[in-house]
Amino acid sequence: MTGDVGVLASGGCHIFSGCGFPAPGLQDFNWKPFFTIGAFHFAKPMLLAIIAALVVIVFFWLAFRSPKLVPRGMQNLGEMAILAVRDQILRPSLGRKGDSYLPFLVSLFFFIYIMNVMELIPIFQFPVTSRIGFVWPLVFIVYFLYLYLGFKNQGAWGYLRNMIPPGVPAPIYIILVPVELLRFFVFQPFTLGVRLFGNMFAGHLLLTIFTIATWYLLTFSVGLLYSVGSFALAIFVFVLETLVTLLQAFIFTTLTATYIASSLEAAH
Repeated sequence: MTGDVGVLASGGCHIFSGCGFPAPGLQDFNWKPFFTIGAFHFAKPMLLAIIAALVVIVFFWLAFRSPKLVPRGMQNLGEMAILAVRDQILRPSLGRKGDSYLPFLVSLFFFIYIMNVMELIPIFQFPVTSRIGFVWPLVFIVYFLYLYLGFKNQGAWGYLRNMIPPGVPAPIYIILVPVELLRFFVFQPFTLGVRLFGNMFAGHLLLTIFTIATWYLLTFSVGLLYSVGSFALAIFVFVLETLVTLLQAFIFTTLTATYIASSLEAAH
């Protein structure tokens, strides 16, 4: 969808000819496919997701292909990355007994982070997780593991029973049981995915709006002030997104660790 802006100065709405303003919107999240095989369309978001996976795989392979007792170079960076996830995400939720899940959490965290940070890298300039179709498979993997470990460690009946808080008056269970089951099986997976998608979608849209507005408000008249203001906001959103890309990967992985912890041992 394309809108029009009013002429801010004689001769055009910016320093070059033409006044059409391509209003940012949902169309900025759709990409023409590079190629099509039947109903399958291979577009830019898929390519970026593959690149993100390869970055994680290649980085950790290079870091630990020939590990040394005293880490140096890539191995040092790799160990710092792993220890950061272990000490800031895994250990607070799972303790030392959860160290066996460290490879999964490290892979999950850096895969999501690289897909997010694609938004800020020239040429790529698109966060893969702003397309919710790339988020739901991650949610499915997390929840499959969540339920599998719960049934395995607590038994099917014990796991379902532990979802309901004990010591509640009997009539309250009529309301509490369906609410708790909805929370575990609908609300939690839904919010896990939508939180990541929504933040990356909104951030990319804001960055697009202010970047395009900076160009189309650029004139040799009063429009220059608007352009400068829009540019300042674009820089602010860019800096903010450097934090959001990391924070959303951290939140998703932390919640995953919390879910795994509740599956391994019932809450008291």
